[in-house]
This record gives sequence, structure tokens and C-alpha cells, in this order.
Amino acid sequence: MSSIIPIDLRYTESHEWARADDHGTILVGITDHAQHLLGDLVFVEIPEVGRAVAATEACAVVESVKAASDIYSPLDGVIIEVNEMLADNPELINEDPYGEGWIFRLKTSASLTTLLDAAAYAAIATADGDEDPGTLANPALV
Repeated sequence: MSSIIPIDLRYTESHEWARADDHGTILVGITDHAQHLLGDLVFVEIPEVGRAVAATEACAVVESVKAASDIYSPLDGVIIEVNEMLADNPELINEDPYGEGWIFRLKTSASLTTLLDAAAYAAIATADGDEDPGTLANPALV
């Protein structure tokens, strides 16, 4: 298995990605590596809009045919939007983890620089026992 690891994102050790958007907020999802490990997703429990979360706090759940897994907030903040499409289409995370498969949008004053860059995340994925943790990719190619 070879996953894609976009170089323009930041990552957590628990396999979430974070991207600053044009609105001054952070879009959050799970990595391609994580969705490969989980397998076909069948359910996503999205967090409540308006909920204040702390960095590393469990705030959502994804369930696959193999297992259920908590999704953690990468930074302190307030959830201001959730991806409602996941209720009927959890497979969007499998199909497009860095695009249509995003999970929530976070308003935060914390810096993304506290999170892992793509190279550091690739090392974490390798430590997870994945011999091929993924390909670092330019975001224009993802």
C-alpha cells in the first residue's frame, strides 16, 4: 500500500491532517494512510458545531468494516462547520481523504507549525509498521 502525503498539510501522530484555508480557519480530516489502515468506512460520527475542543481531544468517530477509531482535534479551537455529506457518504473519506472527505472546520488561534510536517508524518507512518508509508506529494498533484 502506498499512501499520498501532501507536503502542504500538517499532521498529527494520530493520523489527522490540518490545512489552513482562505477563511482563516483550519480544515481537518484523516490521512490517506489512516483510511487505508481502517478499510472501507461505513459510518462517521461528526462533532457538534460550536463545540470547543482541546488539542488531542477525541471529537469524532469513524467506523469501518474492521474497527472504530476516534478522530482527535489537532489544535485547541471551536468547531464551526462539519462535513454533512459524510452522514450519507462515509466512503468520501476513502475516495478523497484530502478533499471531499474532510471532517470538520476549526476556528483557532493556534499555529499549524506545532504539528508535524509531511516528512515527519511519513516517519510516524513508517514507525506504525507500514513499510511504504506513502509518497510525499505536491498538492497540485493530489
